[in-house]
Amino acid sequence: MSKSKILIQLDPDKNPSTFDSVVAIDSGVDHLLTQASVTAENATGLVHGAMFTRGPADLKSTAIFVGGSDVEASEAIVQATIDCFFGPMRVSLMSDPNGSNTTAAAAVLCAEQHSPIDGQTTTILAGTGPVGQRIAQIVANQATKPETSIRVCSRRLEKAKQVCENLQAKTGFKGFVPIQSGTPSESLDAIEGSNLVFAAGAAGIELLPEQWLSMNDAPAVAIDLNAVPPAGISGIEVMDKATQRNNTLCYGAIGVGGLKMKIHKRCLASLFESNDKVLGTMPIYEVGKTL
Repeated sequence: MSKSKILIQLDPDKNPSTFDSVVAIDSGVDHLLTQASVTAENATGLVHGAMFTRGPADLKSTAIFVGGSDVEASEAIVQATIDCFFGPMRVSLMSDPNGSNTTAAAAVLCAEQHSPIDGQTTTILAGTGPVGQRIAQIVANQATKPETSIRVCSRRLEKAKQVCENLQAKTGFKGFVPIQSGTPSESLDAIEGSNLVFAAGAAGIELLPEQWLSMNDAPAVAIDLNAVPPAGISGIEVMDKATQRNNTLCYGAIGVGGLKMKIHKRCLASLFESNDKVLGTMPIYEVGKTL
Protein backbone atom coordinates (compact mmCIF):
# COMPACT_ATOMS: atom_id res chain seq x y z
CA MET A 1 0.00 0.00 0.00
CA SER A 2 1.49 3.34 -1.04
CA LYS A 3 1.98 6.06 1.53
CA SER A 4 0.20 9.42 1.43
CA LYS A 5 2.11 12.13 -0.42
CA ILE A 6 3.29 14.71 2.12
CA LEU A 7 4.81 18.03 1.05
CA ILE A 8 6.61 20.10 3.66
CA GLN A 9 6.72 23.78 2.74
CA LEU A 10 9.68 25.60 4.33
CA ASP A 11 9.33 29.37 4.20
CA PRO A 12 11.63 31.98 5.73
CA ASP A 13 8.80 34.52 5.90
CA LYS A 14 6.61 35.15 8.93
CA ASN A 15 3.63 33.83 6.99
CA PRO A 16 4.08 30.96 4.51
CA SER A 17 3.16 31.84 0.94
CA THR A 18 -0.51 31.18 0.26
CA PHE A 19 0.30 31.09 -3.46
CA ASP A 20 2.75 28.23 -2.98
CA SER A 21 0.30 26.42 -0.70
CA VAL A 22 -2.58 26.63 -3.19
CA VAL A 23 -0.39 25.40 -6.06
CA ALA A 24 0.82 22.51 -3.91
CA ILE A 25 -2.73 21.43 -3.13
CA ASP A 26 -3.78 21.77 -6.76
CA SER A 27 -0.80 19.64 -7.82
CA GLY A 28 -2.26 16.67 -5.96
CA VAL A 29 -0.40 16.37 -2.64
CA ASP A 30 -2.36 14.53 0.03
CA HIS A 31 -1.07 16.55 2.97
CA LEU A 32 0.63 19.93 3.06
CA LEU A 33 2.64 20.96 6.13
CA THR A 34 3.69 24.62 6.18
CA GLN A 35 6.50 25.97 8.32
CA ALA A 36 7.11 29.70 8.74
CA SER A 37 10.15 31.70 9.90
CA VAL A 38 12.48 28.91 8.82
CA THR A 39 16.21 29.65 8.83
CA ALA A 40 19.26 27.70 7.76
CA GLU A 41 19.92 27.14 11.47
CA ASN A 42 16.53 25.76 12.46
CA ALA A 43 15.85 23.83 9.25
CA THR A 44 17.83 20.78 10.33
CA GLY A 45 15.26 19.47 12.79
CA LEU A 46 12.46 19.95 10.28
CA VAL A 47 14.39 18.09 7.58
CA HIS A 48 15.31 15.27 9.94
CA GLY A 49 11.62 14.92 10.74
CA ALA A 50 10.97 14.35 7.05
CA MET A 51 13.85 11.89 6.66
CA PHE A 52 13.48 9.64 9.71
CA THR A 53 9.72 9.07 10.03
CA ARG A 54 9.44 6.70 7.05
CA GLY A 55 11.54 3.79 5.88
CA PRO A 56 13.83 4.22 2.85
CA ALA A 57 11.32 2.55 0.52
CA ASP A 58 8.65 5.10 1.46
CA LEU A 59 10.75 8.26 1.45
CA LYS A 60 9.69 9.09 -2.10
CA SER A 61 6.24 9.88 -0.64
CA THR A 62 7.69 12.78 1.37
CA ALA A 63 9.09 15.91 -0.28
CA ILE A 64 10.24 19.41 0.65
CA PHE A 65 9.44 22.70 -1.08
CA VAL A 66 11.44 25.83 -0.25
CA GLY A 67 9.80 29.13 -1.17
CA GLY A 68 9.49 32.54 0.42
CA SER A 69 10.12 36.12 -0.63
CA ASP A 70 13.70 36.34 0.69
CA VAL A 71 15.69 34.58 -2.03
CA GLU A 72 19.02 34.58 -0.18
CA ALA A 73 17.42 33.16 2.97
CA SER A 74 15.66 30.50 0.89
CA GLU A 75 18.89 29.49 -0.83
CA ALA A 76 20.54 29.09 2.59
CA ILE A 77 17.67 26.82 3.66
CA VAL A 78 18.11 24.74 0.50
CA GLN A 79 21.80 24.23 1.24
CA ALA A 80 21.08 23.38 4.89
CA THR A 81 18.50 20.85 3.71
CA ILE A 82 20.88 19.18 1.26
CA ASP A 83 23.55 19.03 3.96
CA CYS A 84 21.21 16.88 6.06
CA PHE A 85 20.97 14.13 3.44
CA PHE A 86 23.20 11.06 3.44
CA GLY A 87 23.10 7.75 1.60
CA PRO A 88 19.51 6.67 0.92
CA MET A 89 18.25 8.90 3.72
CA ARG A 90 16.96 11.84 1.74
CA VAL A 91 13.76 13.23 0.25
CA SER A 92 13.19 15.11 -2.97
CA LEU A 93 13.44 18.88 -2.86
CA MET A 94 12.17 21.77 -4.99
CA SER A 95 13.37 25.35 -4.65
CA ASP A 96 11.35 28.26 -6.07
CA PRO A 97 11.87 31.35 -3.88
CA ASN A 98 9.57 34.16 -4.96
CA GLY A 99 8.64 32.05 -7.98
CA SER A 100 11.98 32.94 -9.53
CA ASN A 101 12.93 29.54 -10.96
CA THR A 102 9.57 28.67 -12.51
CA THR A 103 9.09 32.20 -13.86
CA ALA A 104 12.54 32.29 -15.47
CA ALA A 105 12.06 28.85 -17.00
CA ALA A 106 8.67 29.78 -18.44
CA ALA A 107 9.97 33.08 -19.85
CA VAL A 108 12.89 31.46 -21.65
CA LEU A 109 10.73 28.64 -22.99
CA CYS A 110 8.20 31.14 -24.35
CA ALA A 111 11.00 33.00 -26.14
CA GLU A 112 12.47 29.79 -27.54
CA GLN A 113 9.19 28.96 -29.25
CA HIS A 114 9.79 31.84 -31.66
CA SER A 115 13.49 32.56 -31.83
CA PRO A 116 16.80 30.78 -31.22
CA ILE A 117 18.80 31.81 -28.17
CA ASP A 118 22.16 30.35 -29.08
CA GLY A 119 24.22 32.68 -31.23
CA GLN A 120 22.01 35.68 -30.45
CA THR A 121 22.10 38.74 -28.20
CA THR A 122 19.76 38.62 -25.21
CA THR A 123 19.15 41.67 -23.03
CA ILE A 124 17.73 41.33 -19.54
CA LEU A 125 16.45 44.57 -18.04
CA ALA A 126 16.66 44.51 -14.23
CA GLY A 127 18.88 41.51 -14.81
CA THR A 128 20.46 41.59 -11.36
CA GLY A 129 17.25 40.56 -9.57
CA PRO A 130 16.31 36.95 -8.76
CA VAL A 131 14.35 36.27 -11.95
CA GLY A 132 16.77 38.18 -14.16
CA GLN A 133 19.76 36.24 -12.88
CA ARG A 134 18.00 32.94 -13.44
CA ILE A 135 17.02 33.89 -16.98
CA ALA A 136 20.67 34.72 -17.61
CA GLN A 137 21.76 31.39 -16.15
CA ILE A 138 19.35 29.41 -18.33
CA VAL A 139 20.33 31.27 -21.49
CA ALA A 140 24.03 30.84 -20.71
CA ASN A 141 23.61 27.10 -20.30
CA GLN A 142 22.13 26.87 -23.81
CA ALA A 143 25.01 28.76 -25.40
CA THR A 144 27.40 26.89 -27.69
CA LYS A 145 28.23 29.62 -30.23
CA PRO A 146 30.90 32.23 -29.43
CA GLU A 147 28.74 35.10 -30.70
CA THR A 148 26.12 34.48 -28.02
CA SER A 149 25.87 37.54 -25.77
CA ILE A 150 23.84 38.15 -22.62
CA ARG A 151 23.45 41.76 -21.52
CA VAL A 152 22.71 42.04 -17.81
CA CYS A 153 21.27 45.46 -17.03
CA SER A 154 21.03 47.33 -13.75
CA ARG A 155 20.56 50.90 -12.59
CA ARG A 156 24.08 50.64 -11.15
CA LEU A 157 26.90 49.44 -13.38
CA GLU A 158 28.88 48.07 -10.43
CA LYS A 159 25.98 45.82 -9.47
CA ALA A 160 25.71 44.56 -13.05
CA LYS A 161 29.44 43.84 -13.13
CA GLN A 162 29.32 41.89 -9.87
CA VAL A 163 26.36 39.79 -11.01
CA CYS A 164 28.05 39.06 -14.34
CA GLU A 165 31.15 37.86 -12.50
CA ASN A 166 29.06 35.62 -10.26
CA LEU A 167 27.14 34.20 -13.22
CA GLN A 168 30.33 33.51 -15.14
CA ALA A 169 31.75 31.65 -12.16
CA LYS A 170 28.55 29.60 -11.88
CA THR A 171 28.07 28.77 -15.57
CA GLY A 172 31.50 29.10 -17.17
CA PHE A 173 29.94 31.31 -19.88
CA LYS A 174 32.10 34.29 -20.82
CA GLY A 175 29.61 36.30 -22.87
CA PHE A 176 27.95 38.24 -20.06
CA VAL A 177 27.96 42.01 -20.63
CA PRO A 178 27.17 44.37 -17.71
CA ILE A 179 25.19 47.44 -18.73
CA GLN A 180 23.89 50.45 -16.83
CA SER A 181 20.26 51.18 -17.70
CA GLY A 182 19.01 53.64 -15.12
CA THR A 183 17.27 55.97 -17.57
CA PRO A 184 14.89 55.44 -20.52
CA SER A 185 17.63 56.52 -22.91
CA GLU A 186 20.10 54.03 -21.42
CA SER A 187 17.52 51.25 -21.65
CA LEU A 188 16.91 52.01 -25.33
CA ASP A 189 20.65 51.86 -25.93
CA ALA A 190 20.88 48.60 -23.96
CA ILE A 191 18.44 46.71 -26.18
CA GLU A 192 19.87 47.95 -29.48
CA GLY A 193 20.80 44.97 -31.62
CA SER A 194 19.14 42.47 -29.28
CA ASN A 195 17.18 39.53 -30.58
CA LEU A 196 15.47 38.83 -27.26
CA VAL A 197 14.54 41.24 -24.48
CA PHE A 198 13.29 40.30 -21.01
CA ALA A 199 12.12 42.76 -18.37
CA ALA A 200 12.36 41.28 -14.89
CA GLY A 201 12.05 44.35 -12.70
CA ALA A 202 10.06 45.15 -9.59
CA ALA A 203 6.29 45.55 -9.85
CA GLY A 204 4.99 48.81 -11.25
CA ILE A 205 8.27 50.20 -12.60
CA GLU A 206 8.62 51.05 -16.28
CA LEU A 207 12.02 49.93 -17.56
CA LEU A 208 11.66 50.53 -21.29
CA PRO A 209 9.77 53.46 -22.86
CA GLU A 210 7.36 53.02 -25.75
CA GLN A 211 9.88 54.34 -28.29
CA TRP A 212 11.39 50.85 -28.48
CA LEU A 213 8.49 49.73 -30.69
CA SER A 214 9.59 52.07 -33.48
CA MET A 215 13.25 51.03 -33.42
CA ASN A 216 14.56 49.79 -36.76
CA ASP A 217 16.17 46.77 -35.09
CA ALA A 218 13.47 46.04 -32.48
CA PRO A 219 13.87 42.60 -30.90
CA ALA A 220 12.20 39.53 -32.34
CA VAL A 221 10.70 38.71 -28.92
CA ALA A 222 10.03 40.95 -25.92
CA ILE A 223 8.81 39.54 -22.60
CA ASP A 224 7.62 41.70 -19.69
CA LEU A 225 7.25 39.83 -16.40
CA ASN A 226 5.67 42.70 -14.46
CA ALA A 227 1.97 42.15 -13.77
CA VAL A 228 1.35 45.50 -12.00
CA PRO A 229 0.77 48.73 -13.98
CA PRO A 230 2.66 50.46 -15.41
CA ALA A 231 4.17 47.77 -17.60
CA GLY A 232 7.88 47.10 -17.35
CA ILE A 233 8.06 47.36 -21.14
CA SER A 234 5.73 50.11 -22.29
CA GLY A 235 3.33 48.94 -24.99
CA ILE A 236 3.13 45.33 -23.82
CA GLU A 237 -0.16 44.27 -22.24
CA VAL A 238 -0.22 41.89 -19.28
CA MET A 239 -2.32 39.37 -21.26
CA ASP A 240 -0.09 39.40 -24.36
CA LYS A 241 0.84 35.91 -25.50
CA ALA A 242 2.86 35.92 -28.72
CA THR A 243 1.04 39.14 -29.64
CA GLN A 244 2.51 40.85 -32.70
CA ARG A 245 3.38 44.51 -32.08
CA ASN A 246 5.14 45.99 -35.08
CA ASN A 247 7.92 43.47 -35.78
CA THR A 248 8.08 42.02 -32.26
CA LEU A 249 6.26 39.09 -30.65
CA CYS A 250 5.27 40.19 -27.16
CA TYR A 251 4.46 38.39 -23.92
CA GLY A 252 3.04 39.90 -20.75
CA ALA A 253 3.18 38.45 -17.25
CA ILE A 254 -0.08 36.53 -17.52
CA GLY A 255 0.84 35.40 -21.02
CA VAL A 256 3.87 33.70 -19.47
CA GLY A 257 2.04 32.77 -16.28
CA GLY A 258 0.06 29.87 -17.72
CA LEU A 259 3.23 27.99 -18.59
CA LYS A 260 4.82 28.95 -15.27
CA MET A 261 1.91 27.35 -13.40
CA LYS A 262 2.14 24.17 -15.48
CA ILE A 263 5.86 23.93 -14.76
CA HIS A 264 5.32 24.51 -11.04
CA LYS A 265 2.67 21.80 -10.76
CA ARG A 266 4.57 19.29 -12.88
CA CYS A 267 7.72 19.80 -10.82
CA LEU A 268 5.82 19.25 -7.58
CA ALA A 269 4.24 16.09 -8.94
CA SER A 270 7.62 14.78 -10.06
CA LEU A 271 9.03 15.06 -6.53
CA PHE A 272 7.08 11.96 -5.57
CA GLU A 273 8.56 9.79 -8.32
CA SER A 274 11.75 9.22 -6.31
CA ASN A 275 13.42 10.47 -3.15
CA ASP A 276 16.57 11.92 -4.71
CA LYS A 277 15.50 14.87 -6.86
CA VAL A 278 16.82 18.38 -6.28
CA LEU A 279 14.92 20.80 -8.50
CA GLY A 280 16.56 24.19 -8.83
CA THR A 281 16.92 26.56 -11.78
CA MET A 282 18.19 24.25 -14.52
CA PRO A 283 16.28 21.07 -13.52
CA ILE A 284 13.06 23.11 -13.39
CA TYR A 285 13.80 24.44 -16.88
CA GLU A 286 14.38 20.87 -18.09
CA VAL A 287 11.00 19.83 -16.69
CA GLY A 288 9.43 22.76 -18.54
CA LYS A 289 10.91 21.52 -21.81
CA THR A 290 8.88 18.31 -21.48
CA LEU A 291 5.53 20.12 -21.38
